[in-house]
Amino acid sequence: MPIYLDYNATAPIADPVIEAMARAMRDLPGNASSVHAFGQRAKAAIDEARSSLAALLQADSGEIVFTSGGTEAINLSLRGAFDAAGPAGRRRIVTTGIEHEAVLNTARTLADQSADIAILPVPSSGVIDPSTVKGALTRDTLLASVMLANNEIGTVQPVADIAEACRSNGSLIHTDAVQAVGKMPVSVRDLNVDLLSLSAHKFGGPKGVGALWIRRGTRLRAQATGGRQERNRRAGTENVAGIVGLGVAAQLAADRLGHRVHIAALRDKLETAILANVPDTSVNGSRVDRVANTSNISFGGIEAESLLIALDLEGVAVSTGSACSSGTLEPSHVLRAMGLPSSRARNSLRFSLGAATTEREIDFVIETVPRLVSKLRRLGRPAEAVR
Repeated sequence: MPIYLDYNATAPIADPVIEAMARAMRDLPGNASSVHAFGQRAKAAIDEARSSLAALLQADSGEIVFTSGGTEAINLSLRGAFDAAGPAGRRRIVTTGIEHEAVLNTARTLADQSADIAILPVPSSGVIDPSTVKGALTRDTLLASVMLANNEIGTVQPVADIAEACRSNGSLIHTDAVQAVGKMPVSVRDLNVDLLSLSAHKFGGPKGVGALWIRRGTRLRAQATGGRQERNRRAGTENVAGIVGLGVAAQLAADRLGHRVHIAALRDKLETAILANVPDTSVNGSRVDRVANTSNISFGGIEAESLLIALDLEGVAVSTGSACSSGTLEPSHVLRAMGLPSSRARNSLRFSLGAATTEREIDFVIETVPRLVSKLRRLGRPAEAVR
């Protein structure tokens, strides 16, 4: 039986989302910018999705801008704020070494445009101390970008505390909530941030659509210019079916938040069994301050890629870290930013569960992993030879 434990890469799209998108593609042929009835029905569907997402985030629907995904939302946040500040404005951007590459690479690109970029270290817990961020804030700090939940190890950052420090300094605060939405309650008001980015496919919606919540009054310069869609924040004809799917996924996510207790119990069962039955294993990052579905485990004496392939041959899908970085030979930048040695960064696997994960599936993985690790350690050969 195929077992999918890679929800952090992408969550399987929910059936109600597929059905809603199929209806939208069939019944909503109009352009949402058109004034005729076809266009207005498409616009109404977009507005309904905007309201559903706003309810999930405890936000005002008028503050939500739809994008092509989390990466675009992050780019609009960082580039948009930097461009809006202008040459005479603040130039410093503060972030952490465990951010997604969409944040880190965008920040590094802005450094080529005279931005002062501070990338802060994170302790081995994978949770940054708010005082570290506070200490990096200067009078020239425009924005701090700190993710809410880490995509590789699942740790939850103290964003609300960091936001308080940013407010005292007159700096903006952006949080990458791509891995948090749908896995934990996320309230833009409680977090007290200015910008929050998300992606539909991480919580049962379609790929290719996401959103950026922008606190009213926050100055951003549009990065996609053209028409006046999305209140002049993001030009281009809206992806009606994708946005409809995001809206339904947001409704389902709100209903399923209570499932995270069950998911955490399955995650803990898997983690405890592996640590007990496989020598020289350890969990990367805090086992307390993290989302319910994620476990990142280091397996000494093997390459994680070999174990990943061996598990795949058994029908179990896991990952070595961010899907956006798969195929590279570099060890995880998240684990290295936490001060872990490269060898440990290379032998770590991420198990990420979801609403459809069953205890039977977890039991199978618990039985399978020790056997595969033992063979890989004994043979020291590529996973194709281990079956």
